[in-house]
Amino acid sequence: MTNLLLLLFALPIATIILASVFETILHCPIKVAAIFFAIFLVVTFAFFDANFLIFAILYTILAFISAIITRLILRIIRDNNCNHTTNCTTVNSINTTLNTQNLDNNSSCGCNTRYRRY
Repeated sequence: MTNLLLLLFALPIATIILASVFETILHCPIKVAAIFFAIFLVVTFAFFDANFLIFAILYTILAFISAIITRLILRIIRDNNCNHTTNCTTVNSINTTLNTQNLDNNSSCGCNTRYRRY
């Protein structure tokens, strides 16, 4: 009974949470899934029998899906923050008028300077 609770409740919840954390750090769902597969493969042969290999594959797929969902959520949050920034055309026009004598007109405005695009 305890193994069933571990297999069906604790490990999937931990996989979802840790996959979300790893996705925010690594920014690559394939790497997240590979890390989880490696971890579960070691756990399979160290603590369980070969039947756990099926669960390891399922947990890897779960980690990949949760990493993709986390990536989409982070992208939506980032894009919503970009839409609420200062109007770049106004800032660029002000910088153009201020830099008329200086021909260096490289004013950068918007989300490209504050957020890293993936």
